Amino acid sequence: MKKIFIVVMFIMSLNETIAQQNQTSNHIKVMDGFPPSRESQVTFDNYREHPFSQWSFRNTGAPMHVLMIPRSGAVHAFKESHDNSNGRNLSMDTEGNSKTFEDIFKDNYADGVIVLKNNTVLYENYWNGLSKDYQHIWFSVSKSLASSAFGILVDQNKVDLSASPAQYIPELKGSAYERATIQDILNMSTALGFQDNYTDTSSFYYKYYGAAANTRYVPGSDSDTKTSEVLGTYDFLFKKSFLNKELEPGIKFEYNSTNVDVISWMISRLTGKPYHDFIRENIWAKIGAEHDSYIVADRSYTAVATGGMNTTLRDAALFGNLILNHGSIDGKQIIPAKWVDETINLTDQDKERYSRNDVYVKAKLPWVAYKNFWWILDETKGEYAAVGIHGQVIYINRSVNVVIAYFSSQPQASSVAGYKPFVSKLNACRELTKKMNK
Repeated sequence: MKKIFIVVMFIMSLNETIAQQNQTSNHIKVMDGFPPSRESQVTFDNYREHPFSQWSFRNTGAPMHVLMIPRSGAVHAFKESHDNSNGRNLSMDTEGNSKTFEDIFKDNYADGVIVLKNNTVLYENYWNGLSKDYQHIWFSVSKSLASSAFGILVDQNKVDLSASPAQYIPELKGSAYERATIQDILNMSTALGFQDNYTDTSSFYYKYYGAAANTRYVPGSDSDTKTSEVLGTYDFLFKKSFLNKELEPGIKFEYNSTNVDVISWMISRLTGKPYHDFIRENIWAKIGAEHDSYIVADRSYTAVATGGMNTTLRDAALFGNLILNHGSIDGKQIIPAKWVDETINLTDQDKERYSRNDVYVKAKLPWVAYKNFWWILDETKGEYAAVGIHGQVIYINRSVNVVIAYFSSQPQASSVAGYKPFVSKLNACRELTKKMNK
């Protein structure tokens, strides 16, 4: 009995120590002092760690290099009809607790959320230092922007989706991407021999791609601009990537951020413009954005299309509104409607491809398919989303003409590891739109 008592006391003591450490971490005053104290200092090493991320995600240009994407023209006018009852709408979190929409977001690391219906702001709230005038990083929500931009070239018949990307980028001949079609790349069914890994510093992806993208601190990485074999992300695609010899492209959805770099490289090669300039000229300068945006640059100072976009929350919602309205805004067709609508034109093959995934299906996330760099919830309702790590989302529901955009600083990167905060917020959005449909 004495031994059992000692073990129980040890466990209780250990749990209390861990809780105290977590409490201390959560109450760090980030960037505290002039200059900031070392323990509060945001660095390239810790910028994705909570609570440092609450500062760095709205000041991305501090830990990383960025390229500007200036706005232009008249600002799009949202109507304003704030209704606090939306914030009080009840839904269940993943633990079965009934909470208000506002509390679910506030309690699950949200930095800001905005609800639009019929181009009208119904609800808007901010936490953790974010405001309507601060830009915040999108992470992989950026992928959906890349797909939208690519659709412009598809509509211009400059791209054959059934062709290999090596047809347009000769450097990809002999690479892991040559045997895939461009549509396989957009659907992330390229059968690559490696996968995204956001935490394991010894992994192939982290060591080589993370270093090339210049978005992760990689100890001992080769970063000499004159001698490095892999300087930027495009170098990685044809010098380091490798395929899965036991799987054919087009069969299985496997999330891999490098697919987006293939698309952004094609955009630049086909147009003769840097990716960020193409985005500005064809999208950002045309949609009536309220603020300039910027995008993270890799080690070669090339835009990181797969996860580098930064905008204000309202401008993120504006992009969502563009997609909600079939690529049109203020009477201007910015993205071809046929391309926008094709994303939710699902076939049985689209759903089967997703169902073979080993990660998201097993985690019981609510998606039914992944297509053209978008996550599909219910194609019959036009319900789908752009999603980024640490809880960035642009949620669209055509059946009720709603866009909900939100930024977060969730401690866990992926939606699988951060299942509770990610799914709780997504479910709150879906419950709110159900109420609006009554």
